[in-house]
Amino acid sequence: MSKSIVLITGVSRREGLGYETARQLISNNYDVIISARQLEKAKVLADEISARAVSLDVTDEASILQLEQFIRKEYGQLDVLINNAGAFFDMGQQPLDAEMSMVQAAMDLNLMGAWRMIKAFVPLLKESNHPRIVNVSSGAGSFQDPIFGLSNHMGIVPVYGISKLALNGLTVKIARQLAETSIKINSVCPGFVATYPGTVEYGARPVTEGAKGIVWAAMIPDDGPSGGFFRDGEAIAW
Repeated sequence: MSKSIVLITGVSRREGLGYETARQLISNNYDVIISARQLEKAKVLADEISARAVSLDVTDEASILQLEQFIRKEYGQLDVLINNAGAFFDMGQQPLDAEMSMVQAAMDLNLMGAWRMIKAFVPLLKESNHPRIVNVSSGAGSFQDPIFGLSNHMGIVPVYGISKLALNGLTVKIARQLAETSIKINSVCPGFVATYPGTVEYGARPVTEGAKGIVWAAMIPDDGPSGGFFRDGEAIAW
């Protein structure tokens, strides 16, 4: 029996969620493709965990199309798409002070990047027996999260939070469109994880813990949820 094929975007740092998610899925017998704009960085990481590295810029339609054609030719299908690429955590920013060029860039990466990927890869996902899409989101994109929600986050993070709010909305809308297919799509908040030095002192938990929720969503059974928002395998407030 052939292994299920996973594509993870935005994997260029050993400390990041993408790398740990790849590592955990490989340990569960998945065939993992990691992607990044800087291919050499991805190759170093891929060699460490027996993954395959490819070049991808989720803000570039041509880059996405090239990768879709490569995966179609090499594998003929895709089983799991994990939209992990993201940035622009604007700690301490105030919304009226934000540079609109930065807002555009954040939306282009955090929202439109995932949107482009989903549009491009749904045809390949439909060739899978158990297709899954996981959007790596954040409690900062919820209304009601008591710690990280839009009105509660101590760091404000308006641009990042609003981009993740939009990503959660995209998840719901695509789940509705794909309801008659076997594709399951969900948003996952990994929690506050220690992807950068010094964050443990502020209460960040290990990356291994945050990645577990992403892996859970990638491996949900055929009767599992779609269009939901989860942390650690449990539904969280929108």
